[in-house]
Amino acid sequence: MDRQVPARIANILINALKGGVVPRAGLEYITVGRAREISAILHDIDMIEEGGASFRFIVGKYGSGKSFLLQTIRNHAAARGFAVVDADLSPERRFAGTRGQGLATYKELIQNLSTKAKPDGGALPLILEKWISGIQMTVKTTTALEGAEFEAEVERQIYEVAGSLEGMVNGFEFARAVALYWKAYKEDDAALKSNVLRWFRGEYPSRKEAREDLGINFIVNDETWYDFLKLFAAFLAGAGYKGLLVIIDELVNIFKIPNSITRANNYEKILTMYNDVLQGKARHIGFLMGGTPQCIEDKYKGVFSYEALRSRLAEGHFAAGEVRDFSAPIIRLQMLNQEEMYVLVEKLRDIHGGLYKYEPVLTHEDLVYFLTVEYNRVGAESHITPREIIRDFIELVNILHQNPEKSVAEILGDNSFEMAKGGIAGEEVADEFREFEI
Repeated sequence: MDRQVPARIANILINALKGGVVPRAGLEYITVGRAREISAILHDIDMIEEGGASFRFIVGKYGSGKSFLLQTIRNHAAARGFAVVDADLSPERRFAGTRGQGLATYKELIQNLSTKAKPDGGALPLILEKWISGIQMTVKTTTALEGAEFEAEVERQIYEVAGSLEGMVNGFEFARAVALYWKAYKEDDAALKSNVLRWFRGEYPSRKEAREDLGINFIVNDETWYDFLKLFAAFLAGAGYKGLLVIIDELVNIFKIPNSITRANNYEKILTMYNDVLQGKARHIGFLMGGTPQCIEDKYKGVFSYEALRSRLAEGHFAAGEVRDFSAPIIRLQMLNQEEMYVLVEKLRDIHGGLYKYEPVLTHEDLVYFLTVEYNRVGAESHITPREIIRDFIELVNILHQNPEKSVAEILGDNSFEMAKGGIAGEEVADEFREFEI
């Protein structure tokens, strides 16, 4: 391999992929294809950094690499200096609901708040303290102030950022919470710090409790949580971050809601976000939402069942098949082709060898043979996914490593060997890999 994968990262990659889930670290070592999709989203990220906003749906079948792409962008954005929040929707987490499901989504997002310095979530205290420390350092290096005058200038700059939020919806309360955190920081008041963090995270059950603890007669709820994401984006931009990227996967859980009115309420919330982005009402924030083709296009229960969204998101007359518009709000993922799958299994072979400290024994012919067998399975042409092929491949290299006396042909079976080596279908599939002959 061109780059040695650290053992910790290699272990995360192999174990996660074997389990059929997307690893949260090390994706740059196994990213294959998707160049145009990634380029389009990186352009969005540039726009967010400059004060704009973006909204995209990432649409693909189960196992097509949708969640993989979302995680790749998440890691890239954090490395670029963005704050990133992400959540998977579920029956308990939606955009709107009658039992606090919108607030539950907000809580999950803030719990997963990540930055370059804290990539695994829980970054809110670090962000606030780093921001305050940064202002203190700036005042220290640009002025000769000391003592009370130094504290007063730090406080002035903190209130300047907080004050810039007051013109936004619920901005006054947010600014007050920021100022309270500064007070707790200055006085080393751990209890007040904890209460302010609870408030930011949406964990106060009633306004009465928030008023008693903080003097703030307001809490995040199902109706206001989206406004709070916009406030966080504005605050983060003022605190030195490039912006806020919001990643929400598993939109299929909205599609599955049996009640049509509840579904419509959720689609109304998506429409609000989408309109805010297009009308310039949101700044320094981007949304990426992942879903299956059915949960987007189904005219009875999908996103397209909500006419206001369908009319905005439906493609024009000219994008079809291989011709795609990557600036459109919906990015549709095609399955990785066979050449790209070859590159991927080659990378995984080398990562597995590096992790278990052995020289990979699978040759080019073995890799072609394995893929030929996979693509010749009954129904593979329309149903096989990268997730299944990856899982099978990791199982294969595990078995070979644990049973060195076994050959690839023995593990895959003689019938599949004959099919891959001599069958008509096998030859056709194998032809796809000819360009990789050494």
